[in-house]
This record gives sequence, C-alpha cells and structure tokens, in this order.
Amino acid sequence: MVVVALAVLPDAAPAKPAHKQRPDRSDSHVSLHLSSHNVLYSDIVRLRGRVRPGGSRRVKIVVRGPNGLVVGLTSRSGGAFEVRWKPTRSGVYSVRAYSIHDRRVKGSASPARRITAYRPAAASYYGPGLYGGALACGGTLQPDTLGVAHRTLPCGSRVRLRYRGRTISVPVIDRGPYAAGRDFDLTEATKARLGFPDLGVLLSSR
Repeated sequence: MVVVALAVLPDAAPAKPAHKQRPDRSDSHVSLHLSSHNVLYSDIVRLRGRVRPGGSRRVKIVVRGPNGLVVGLTSRSGGAFEVRWKPTRSGVYSVRAYSIHDRRVKGSASPARRITAYRPAAASYYGPGLYGGALACGGTLQPDTLGVAHRTLPCGSRVRLRYRGRTISVPVIDRGPYAAGRDFDLTEATKARLGFPDLGVLLSSR
C-alpha cells in the first residue's frame, strides 16, 4: 500500500493595489510689503505681496500684537494679494504672510515685518537739580540716563518714542509726571536724543 502525503498550501495573499505616486510639490515663495512701518494707531496700513509661482493661491495674513488679526484670502491670477488693516491700539505689531500648500505647491512664509502704531502723548522733561537722586524703579538719575517716568506702566517696560522723524526705545525707570495732562517725563538724555523741547507732544507706542 502506498501512502501519499498531501501538503496544504496557504492561499496566496491578494495582490495589493499599486499606489498612485503623488507628484512632487514644487517650492513656492511669498513676499510681503507694508505701506508704512510707523503709523498712528487709527491709520490704515496696506499689506500687499505676491505668491510665486503665480496663480490663484490661498494666502493667510497673521498680525500679532495688541489687536491681532488672522485673515485668509486668495491671490489674484498673477499671484498678487492685498489687505487693508487699521490698528485700533498703539503698540508694536509683527506681520507675516503664509502661502498655503496644495497638491502642486509647497507652503511658504514671508519674513516678519514690524509695524509700530503710535498715539500722541504730552511730555515734559526732568533732570537738572535731581541728579544723584533715587529712581522709583531702582538706580539713580544721571545726566546720561535714558528712560522715561510714567505713572502706571510697569518698571522696565519698553516705550518707543518718535518726534519729527527721530525714534528711540527706552525703558520706564521712574514714576511721574504729576502735572495734569502730561503722559511722560523724559530724562534729559532722552530729550536730547529726540531733539524734543522742554514741553510738547510726541508719538508713543504705549
């Protein structure tokens, strides 16, 4: 008698469907330009740029600052886009544009652009006769001390001041002024850097 051994072979695995290879996305570039970097807080700023390669592409504008903004839009056929924005609070803002990726093009981001929105502020100055005296935020007042006195801003807060085209960024170092209607007391060194008179109105970011 002949015995025949039979081997049971497993069923062949079903063939996997071939995946469609995704086309490589091409690089993109987005630029951003501002109509002005220094504005009054109620002025309109034009944020305009271009996406390359051109075409109708999705773009996102992100403004970070005291009153931020995120807006989505679609560029025109040539890749150009524009948004008008009005800061409603004084302060320093950072703005970037982002092109959104799609099946053909990679996303990209523009360099960050800065806008300082100012408000008018009445100011005076102090120093002569007070040198060597203690400052409310620490240290002593000297002829070369840069800074401002303010009634409520935290010590060390940076304030950008602008007067007739000159700009300076200084810290809050003292308390005051206590004369009605004035926002800041400038040290004599700050006054000199700005070319500011003894009393007047300048532009402040705070």
